[in-house]
Amino acid sequence: MESHRNATEVQMSQLVLPCHTNYRGELSIGQLLKWIDTAACLSAERHAGCPCVTASVDDIYFEHTISVGQVVNIKAKVNRAFNSSMEVGVQVSYEDLCNGEQWNVCKAYATFVAQGKSNAKIRLKPLVPQTEEEKTEYSIAAERRRMRLAHTDTIKGLVTNSPVQPEHENRDCNTVVPAEKTRVESVELILPPHANHQGNTFGGQIMAWMENVATIAASRLCHAHPTLKTIEMFHFRGPSQVGDRLLFKAIVNNAFKNSMEVGVCVEAYRHEMEVSRRHINSAFMTFVVLDAEGQPRTLPVLKPESGDGERRFKEASARKKIRLDRKYVTSCKQTEVPLSVPWDQSNKVYLSYNNVTALKTLVAKANWVLAFETDKVRMYTLEEDKFLSIRIEMTVCIDTMQAFLLLSDLQRRHEWDQHYVNAELVQQVDKDDMIYRVISQTISDENKPQDFVILVSRRKPCSKGDPYVVAFRSVTLPTHPADPEYTRGETLCSGFCLWKEKDELTKVSYYYQATPAVLTYITAYIAGLSSSFHSTFLACEQFLLKNKDDDSVRLQNLSLCSLSPDSLSPDNLSPDTDTI
Repeated sequence: MESHRNATEVQMSQLVLPCHTNYRGELSIGQLLKWIDTAACLSAERHAGCPCVTASVDDIYFEHTISVGQVVNIKAKVNRAFNSSMEVGVQVSYEDLCNGEQWNVCKAYATFVAQGKSNAKIRLKPLVPQTEEEKTEYSIAAERRRMRLAHTDTIKGLVTNSPVQPEHENRDCNTVVPAEKTRVESVELILPPHANHQGNTFGGQIMAWMENVATIAASRLCHAHPTLKTIEMFHFRGPSQVGDRLLFKAIVNNAFKNSMEVGVCVEAYRHEMEVSRRHINSAFMTFVVLDAEGQPRTLPVLKPESGDGERRFKEASARKKIRLDRKYVTSCKQTEVPLSVPWDQSNKVYLSYNNVTALKTLVAKANWVLAFETDKVRMYTLEEDKFLSIRIEMTVCIDTMQAFLLLSDLQRRHEWDQHYVNAELVQQVDKDDMIYRVISQTISDENKPQDFVILVSRRKPCSKGDPYVVAFRSVTLPTHPADPEYTRGETLCSGFCLWKEKDELTKVSYYYQATPAVLTYITAYIAGLSSSFHSTFLACEQFLLKNKDDDSVRLQNLSLCSLSPDSLSPDNLSPDTDTI
């Protein structure tokens, strides 16, 4: 039988020729961005059936460089369609034709907007995922979109609430370079070869030009040829057409010990006499300078310009902190202890994202096996690597929103879960994320009760058919260190997914991923027909039925009302006034 292939999938293979490379004979990142944008656009238009334009491209991390003679393989497919916008996932790898080896280069997520006649927005048909991978990407696409919207506020909040002090690391280089010496301006006239099939400037071409001026700015700081490692979100704020002039501005915002951030913005104007210019795009790029052994060199100290330059300097430090926090959050090995990730304001967006994403990924897994069924309660297990995951579900006669509000309040969990003594709300992060300290009746090997510090992230459906989600994971909070009277416990991934079956009928599913530390305990319960899980879930059902008409629950959670799906679309985002 022929394996499933996504109808939106586009594959592109390009042989790297000398005309595609930089001075080192490596593929220019600008050229790679053109190929990525082309493949992603073709995939978007395959789903939309009409022209599409690039709205944004998420952060890209480049793991390898590519040399002349090697082949770049690009695979793009639509992960999810919203109203008039869609997310396209792009996977880039390269292969050596001589030995057949392949390596991953980067992964990118691009947002495209479908456009009808006269640039009118059109409503996209929904995408129906088929495979486990497609279901996972489909599910967490909504969470990625949420993270994009919060990114600007995250930066502003970090700079405002935790001003970043200038770095004076132990550097062998004592050279100080004024930021103004790195400033670059360049103008490009948009000609027909630069336009796409709709007459607008090709997004990949704009990104390539941005990479070019950013590289020049970085070179002026270090007087060497830099290597681009990271691009932080391209956000297209408006179109440009053939005949427009594009003004590119780049400057080094901050230089750290081994890396530097370059800010680039693009403005468009039609005539030389025009006073007002349109802000088309902006991005931040991180460069390193490698020595003969391929190790990052120590960079000169940057002296920022006064006023706006100092703002950019601080924001660059904030973005670096966020990158490091995000890298730590996403690289934590599930089998390593501690499982908890430190919590602070700078990484809250990414911890919340990872919390929800981990649960949605678990939900989308295939090969769940029915292990136990009685009294309307069904228990499934999934064995994978070193983990045993459990899914318990039942159908309850209750409004789905009401069940969602009740189960996301850990302060009431002791009413139905015998393992909980109490839960204290220690931080209301925002309307969707809370941190609790939980006291458990479970006695540890040290003969002490356990306590947990748990991040609760709750999400309403982004579109029809999505579940309500309540995700749990452990975090480390400086205000709540380990208490000697308790054994500090940890939970890696657990939570509820609630599906609306019909009015006043909800399918409640609880997921739990068992870590090696508690695997024996969990296995013992399964061997004993899981009487504890069964009785706890029946108690949960009685709790929900008892409180199904409790209006006070709705009143207490009015602030939960989140953005509508329409307001989350890139089409409706207000332009960001920040510049580089």
